[in-house]
Amino acid sequence: MYRSLRVLAAAMLWTVLGAARAGAVHVAGNCDTGIPGDETLGFVSFPRGDVFCPLIADPKGAGSFLSYVRGRSASAFGTDLGSVGVGDRLGLARWNGPKVGEGVQISLEGNIYAQFDLNTPSYDLINADYVIGLPVTLRRDRVSGRVRLYHQSSHLGDEYLLRPGTQRENFAFESIESLLSIDLGPLRAYGGGEYLFNGTPARELSWVAHGGAELRQPGGLAASGRLSRLRLIAGLDFKAIEEVDWKLAWSGRAGIEVGRSPGAEHRSRHWSVLFEYYDGPSPYGQFFRDQVSYYGVGLHVWP
Repeated sequence: MYRSLRVLAAAMLWTVLGAARAGAVHVAGNCDTGIPGDETLGFVSFPRGDVFCPLIADPKGAGSFLSYVRGRSASAFGTDLGSVGVGDRLGLARWNGPKVGEGVQISLEGNIYAQFDLNTPSYDLINADYVIGLPVTLRRDRVSGRVRLYHQSSHLGDEYLLRPGTQRENFAFESIESLLSIDLGPLRAYGGGEYLFNGTPARELSWVAHGGAELRQPGGLAASGRLSRLRLIAGLDFKAIEEVDWKLAWSGRAGIEVGRSPGAEHRSRHWSVLFEYYDGPSPYGQFFRDQVSYYGVGLHVWP
């Protein structure tokens, strides 16, 4: 009898451990969404992951990064720049769809984007953009989307303000953004736009057109082992703003992404090492009228 009880207890323990391992599996899809297998059905409060994948090449996308870029000396950013982003997303609620990986989610996210002049002894802070938003994301089969209301406030660095000829603007605005994305195998295409309002200093309402494409290698660099977590990714992002006469700004990034461990009990972050290039009106703060171009390399950590 005792032997039977031990066998039964061992079988129950194996079942529980197996279920825990199954629950830890993440929903991958075209990109690694970070949704655990045990959060794919019904309503989930404070969910992990998201049904809308972060944009690879958007200079002001979600997540954190640390980049070294080299630009033109004619721009306000000088020739050598440290570009830093710190951000995260908190899922508030998700209503999962009929299929795994589908649903509607509402989240709260915040980001800081800062640029530092590496040609100065103290690495002067040039500008910092503070963004807080409330995104609503959705996915149905290969189609996903994001509608986001967000606020941005921008501030020049103290050392930068001491430079001759520098004029400070109290730069801030609100925006409502809408993006639609479709997955076509390893290719992802997206498009949409924004409506900027409540601008400071006061100016006319403005529209933004936004689109792009991404390519993710199916699988990994190898069928198994550590290389299976590595894959090649690339993205192009385009924006045009009415306020600067629809001048096109484009950003390109390409490199290697390190995916999450599929058997990890807790959701890990996935990160990338990306080479990047940007050309067009500056994406940062009150410098949005300045034409800039730069190239470099950065480490990116996705939420």
